This record gives sequence, C-alpha cells and structure tokens, in this order.
Amino acid sequence: MAKTKPGRKDVDSYKIKGTNKVVRPGDCVLMRPSASDEPPYVARVEKIEADHRNDVKVRVRWYYRPEEAVGGRRQFHGAKELFLSDHYDVQSAHTIEGKCTVHTFKDYTKLEDVGAEDYFYRFEYTAATGGFTPDGVAVYCKCEMPYNPDDLMVQCEGCKDWFHPSCIAMTIEDAKKLDRFLCADCSPDDHANRSLNDFPVSASIETKGEPKRRKR
Repeated sequence: MAKTKPGRKDVDSYKIKGTNKVVRPGDCVLMRPSASDEPPYVARVEKIEADHRNDVKVRVRWYYRPEEAVGGRRQFHGAKELFLSDHYDVQSAHTIEGKCTVHTFKDYTKLEDVGAEDYFYRFEYTAATGGFTPDGVAVYCKCEMPYNPDDLMVQCEGCKDWFHPSCIAMTIEDAKKLDRFLCADCSPDDHANRSLNDFPVSASIETKGEPKRRKR
C-alpha cells in the first residue's frame, strides 16, 4: 500500500457529500466523469487520507469499461462488464457520486435482479500493454463465443453445450417455450429443436459447467 504523505493521515471512512452513504477502503464507488454526457467512472477505494483542513483524498484502483480498453467492446461483453485495471490514482473524495457493487462474474450470474449499481468483472487489465488476465476463457455455441450474461442461451440435453437461439435458427420466443433441447450433433433425426421435457434456460455459469471446446 502507498505511504501516507507528510501532513496527511489515514481515515477509516468518508461520507459522500449530500448523502448518508459512507465509503470505506475496499468499497467500489461511482466517480464524476470529465464530461457530463459520459457514464460515471468506476473505481475501488484503496485508501482514504485527510489533511489538517479535512481535505479528503482517495487512492483508487480504476475499473475500465470495454470501450476504454485495447480492442474495444466485443459481442460477448455484458452491458455491465468492467475490467479491473492496474491503473491507480489519487482523486478528491468530492468527486465520488455514489457507491456500487462490482461482483465476480460467477456471483453476477447468480443475481436474480440486477440493479443499476451492479457491475461485474472477469478480467484484469494491464493498461500499459493492453493485456488481459486470464488470457483465455471458455467458449460456447456454434459461434464459439464466451458467455455474455445478457444473452439467453439454451442447453443441449446431450452434449451439455449451450447455444444462442439465433445460432440454431430459433427465435427467443420459441427458445423460452422449449422443455428440453437436442443440438444437431446430438439429435438422431432432423427434429433437433423438438420439445422434450424440462431444462434450464440461461442458468448461471456454474450450472453451465465446462464446455468441451477450446479456449480463446
């Protein structure tokens, strides 16, 4: 952890101006962007300091949105997806607008209701090189894309892989009506999309399990 500058002291918490919300080290916060038409910046508070005039500064570790990283936003990135970067900074505590929660990817997929202040991350991002950790993730479906938690997927009762309805010539409405599903590789006939019994639709990534496909 960075050393406290002379004339400043570590403090345990900071009350966001105009609210009753209290920020402590380890909390994730929404910070005022440089332009009014931009979404708030998201950061994790590492440390809070104050001087004798009670000028409060926060040392933060930034989360990047896909648009801010090398490669930009891709098809599999969720609307609430962030990257935990190695970019640290010191900002005035007055720029904190609110608190939020940045979930792990696994925990996010288990949420029954996603609120406006819920985000998730599955990659760490090295700002200087544009590198990601991990550098490979499981892929699903005929399109071999990583899982996007915003997209509906159906699971094959045979191979247990997951498929986007659009990739198997099926509408989302029809996919929601299915009881069970067999993909073309597992179906013994041409009725691969026929309804059989009950099956889970877009369950959590944990329910999906590890697909028998390559990683990218």
